[in-house]
Amino acid sequence: MADITAREVKALRDATGAGMMDAKRALTDANGDFEAASQLLRERGLAKAATRTDRDNVEGVVALAGNGTRAALVHVKCETDFSAKSDAFITLVNGIADVVLADGEGAVEGFTGALEDLKLSTKENIEVGTVTLIEAADGNALDTYLHVQDGRGVNGVVVEGSGVDAEALHQVALHVAFAKPTALSRDEVPADLVEQERASLLEITKAEGKPEQAWEKIVEGRLSGWYRESVLLEQGLHGDKVLVKDSLGGGDIVRFAQIFLGG
Repeated sequence: MADITAREVKALRDATGAGMMDAKRALTDANGDFEAASQLLRERGLAKAATRTDRDNVEGVVALAGNGTRAALVHVKCETDFSAKSDAFITLVNGIADVVLADGEGAVEGFTGALEDLKLSTKENIEVGTVTLIEAADGNALDTYLHVQDGRGVNGVVVEGSGVDAEALHQVALHVAFAKPTALSRDEVPADLVEQERASLLEITKAEGKPEQAWEKIVEGRLSGWYRESVLLEQGLHGDKVLVKDSLGGGDIVRFAQIFLGG
């Protein structure tokens, strides 16, 4: 039996896209013959996983890990909910979140091999989506929420607050989960998007035949409504009349992060 080196295994993995153990097994079965091992991988359906990367992967798992002062959100994408709901997939993504919590966002790179193996075993386009680590500043508090469906996380939220009591902060986290704001305040909305929306609202107002002297006031009113759709602090908490910014008891939301399937 030929001695199989790590370099040979890596070369076969790079050439075929196969997982490490699959590449080593094929080389062993082929007695070290590179071309024969490549053919074995093709016959076993384990080669060229990279050709799947152009397929939609809107399913997956969102994992959340936290310790009170730090929280990690990790999204790993796949093609089908069948794969996403599997114990192996969920366990892997939860494990990635735990390591990111401990070692930082770059720690996800250590799971490249495991993700490649999962890609080959499921024959799906699997890849890491968004990875976020938030650490609360001194004196601030974190609240988290993970919405779970069929045993897997599908919508995760982390909110950092300053001077906000625990229950109020948790209510904001719940609100974020389902309202899906894209910015904390107006200042975070790109200026070009604001001007684009303002121009569009002006044209709508003109087309409605409103008097010219009222255009500016009407447009600004409608622009405020547009902000409420995406700006967290200006949204009604849980859709009620009380705005998020008025529910904080004099405190502040410092930042938030959200990851959800299809987002």
